[in-house]
Amino acid sequence: MPLCYNNLVLDSHLKDLRAEHLSGSWTDNFFFNLTMDYISIQKQGLITILQFNRPEKKNAITSGMYAILADTMQEATEDRGVSCLLFTGWADFFTSGNDIADFLNRPESRENMPVKRFLQQLAIFPKPMLASVTGLAVGVGTTLLFHCDWVVAGDNATFAMPFINLGLCPEAASTLLAPQIIGHHFAAEAMFWGEPMSASWAHHCGLVNRVVPSAEADELALKMAKKLTEKSPEALMETKRLLKASQRELVLARMLEEGEVFERLLKTDSSRAIFANFLNKKTVV
Repeated sequence: MPLCYNNLVLDSHLKDLRAEHLSGSWTDNFFFNLTMDYISIQKQGLITILQFNRPEKKNAITSGMYAILADTMQEATEDRGVSCLLFTGWADFFTSGNDIADFLNRPESRENMPVKRFLQQLAIFPKPMLASVTGLAVGVGTTLLFHCDWVVAGDNATFAMPFINLGLCPEAASTLLAPQIIGHHFAAEAMFWGEPMSASWAHHCGLVNRVVPSAEADELALKMAKKLTEKSPEALMETKRLLKASQRELVLARMLEEGEVFERLLKTDSSRAIFANFLNKKTVV
């Protein structure tokens, strides 16, 4: 189902809209939709929806898209007009992961790289995060789900973490969180072989809360998000803080460690050969 209602052109009015939102002058029923660098930022009442919106590339994520995601999440943290965040994609693909060509053209290691900022936001975002997954969820499309508080999958969803197939290691602290959430054996199966896993597999191992017909996934996610807007925001945030308090520093430390290993592996001959092969096939993962 389409999640946007009103379309606004991204121009100088954006700052005015944000100022009005922060001042509380928007009503809880206000709707808007902005698309920036293939990320659709949608507002429905107290819900902010981040939609991967690059269907011609199976929603492959570029550095610019990571920047928009990170910036929007940082703003939502301070915005009292946001109760929760919802990630969604398109019917046939949530996201196919990193755009390989864009990924290889990124600068060398920097602390403020957009992808690093986005992953950090996943770890520290203080409000409930939900996700509606239909179609492909590859790489970060799967690992970001370990940070979400509630996930629904369409029955056409497939999940894959093919990092080792690229000569790399997983990211987003998934080497820490995956064994905790889905168990060591399921995590090892998904990461060592990197093969697509079904929605029923994801539900069985605990990666997702519900599996529904793909056409119903966004509707259910929005329904669940709306229920959260009726609850005390302070109680929600404090409960999430308590749920994640023992893990926060461990998660951030594991992200840092994974990032260092990832960058080292990226420079190996085997990884470079694999990436060259993917580029020749014009493949995104």
